[in-house]
Amino acid sequence: MKLPKDAAARRGVAPVICYPNDSLPPVDLSLYRRARASAVKTDEVLVPARDAACFEVPAGQFFRISSVEGAQVGDLNLWNRNDLSERFYSGKTRALHGTHITTGERMWTSFPYLRPMATLTDDTLGWYGIDEYGGSVHDVIGTRCDPYTGNLLAGSQYHHCCHSNLTRALADHLGVSLAEAEPHVHDVLNVFMCTGFTRDTGQYFMKASPVRPGDYLEGFAEIDLLGALSACPGGDCSAEHSSDTAACHPLLVEVFAPAAGTLEGWVSPQVNGYDGSHGR
Repeated sequence: MKLPKDAAARRGVAPVICYPNDSLPPVDLSLYRRARASAVKTDEVLVPARDAACFEVPAGQFFRISSVEGAQVGDLNLWNRNDLSERFYSGKTRALHGTHITTGERMWTSFPYLRPMATLTDDTLGWYGIDEYGGSVHDVIGTRCDPYTGNLLAGSQYHHCCHSNLTRALADHLGVSLAEAEPHVHDVLNVFMCTGFTRDTGQYFMKASPVRPGDYLEGFAEIDLLGALSACPGGDCSAEHSSDTAACHPLLVEVFAPAAGTLEGWVSPQVNGYDGSHGR
């Protein structure tokens, strides 16, 4: 392909942030931290290696996802517990905050609701930042390992990928069929996963997660939440993400309720204020 004479000038145009986020509703971390200091554990779920489990978090409570035995990444789905049509929107979360999220940033819900569903309040891997390869932790760029892509690329029939794990867990939790549950499974927050895009080809890459036992990611439920977490069959995702041979470990989910009065002034966010007329 012939290089145009103004190629350098075209490439040299400065970028513009698509969604400046200075006007987003502010995050009062000091309020959350005061409330968290008084919180007591009310529930816990141990997610088995290469499988998934569901958990519930009432609005105004905290949830923590922890590495407990070894380096392990997890694929997280969240829904409005009272209306599964409102669910985590990874694409808009990425557009508002970037490819990876950490303390002080939020997980946003799907259209037409588009409101904060969870606020990240503590991240022991927040020190990682962006490495020399462009990798970072807790991504909203990957989808989830799934049997359809595996079949497309390798002709496989692998059932313990994260998509299938989440489908089974949700079906069991709701008491519905796999066919009824599967459409609710959606693009994830890849908890503890270290990912980025290659500079030369722009391909999605993964590398060994820096997570270690004792590390955790903690969030605050802005609305009533139903969560499903898959302990990825890729383990720390240093080599592959759908495997029966990778070293895999369970993940722990804990729920904490703050003391009465410690969230004074906090209210659960209202759904988006757009009038829904779409120009008609």
